[in-house]
Amino acid sequence: MTDTPDPAEDLTTGGTVLPITRWGTPVMHAPTRPVTTYDDEFRSFLRDMFATMEAAQGVGLAATQVGVDLAVFVYDCPDDDEVRHVGVVCNPVITLPEGKERRLDVHDEGCLSLPGAYTGLARPDTATCVGQDEYGRDIELTGTGYFARCLQHETDHLNGMVFGDRLAARARRKLQQQHDKVAANYPDDWPASPRVVAGANG
Repeated sequence: MTDTPDPAEDLTTGGTVLPITRWGTPVMHAPTRPVTTYDDEFRSFLRDMFATMEAAQGVGLAATQVGVDLAVFVYDCPDDDEVRHVGVVCNPVITLPEGKERRLDVHDEGCLSLPGAYTGLARPDTATCVGQDEYGRDIELTGTGYFARCLQHETDHLNGMVFGDRLAARARRKLQQQHDKVAANYPDDWPASPRVVAGANG
């Protein structure tokens, strides 16, 4: 059993797929506002986020990635033991291991806001995230492996950071070049409009 509370069943169904905001849009590069209201309208927005993440075949999605400057992300992501974690984190704060406990894992990382581009990035292989769930209840998650990477990646988004900000300039240029080669396959309102498969190479 995981330490992640299951989201209300209706959050993962019935939402509307929204366009995903791209790197370079101001909302992607600025800190977010804290979530303070946990009402039906907010949970309806979370349903849209889950629908968008699923349509884009992602494992995490921050509100900034659909153009909203709120400190919340949704996730549907496996950990090192292939346990699936699904839920919501509002106002996340990440704690990472230090000293002898800190082990870095280099793994390819991508971002739905720069679709079609991936590169290796070293991150700690364990992360603890505290915040609130979709009802404002305090939660604490500890992730390993891919889930730890997801928690760090999405919290970065809510602090105005994209993972390319953690790369050396040369690596970031190569990442941008990867995206540019396939950018035409992703309509401006993707995934509300599907990816163009013909001619796609990644």
